[in-house]
Amino acid sequence: MDDVDRRIITLLGADARRSYAEIGERVALSAPAVKRRVDRLRATGVIRGFTTVVDPTSLGWTTEAFVELFCTGRTTPAQIAEAARRHPEVVAAYTVSGEADALVHLRTADIPHLEQVLERLRAEPFVTQTRSMIVLSRLVENRDAAFVAASASR
Repeated sequence: MDDVDRRIITLLGADARRSYAEIGERVALSAPAVKRRVDRLRATGVIRGFTTVVDPTSLGWTTEAFVELFCTGRTTPAQIAEAARRHPEVVAAYTVSGEADALVHLRTADIPHLEQVLERLRAEPFVTQTRSMIVLSRLVENRDAAFVAASASR
């Protein structure tokens, strides 16, 4: 991957609907050359796909929380992932170091909805305890942080 590939990825990250011709103008390549590079980046797994970013608040999901899960000793990451997928309110789930076994990011419509989700999570057979933190305000959100950091270090 070279600097042109990184610039193409940055442009697609900002607007994945941008045409190959428009990207080509910005990186001094023809549209077919940009398409070949994007196809190669997809084939090698650098680009895993394209998506639509929806503002959850516009759908009425205005409450956000992070929940630490404490699990029984023999709980595997696969079991946690399987359980997390059963709950549509789960934005992401991670295994973590520290006291908790996992961290779950939730989005709900309101506090009563959050309480219902917490009850469902606590009902998972391997969950022994939860600890919740409700997000008051989102200060920074940078979806491209990892890529920007990786690009800057090269």
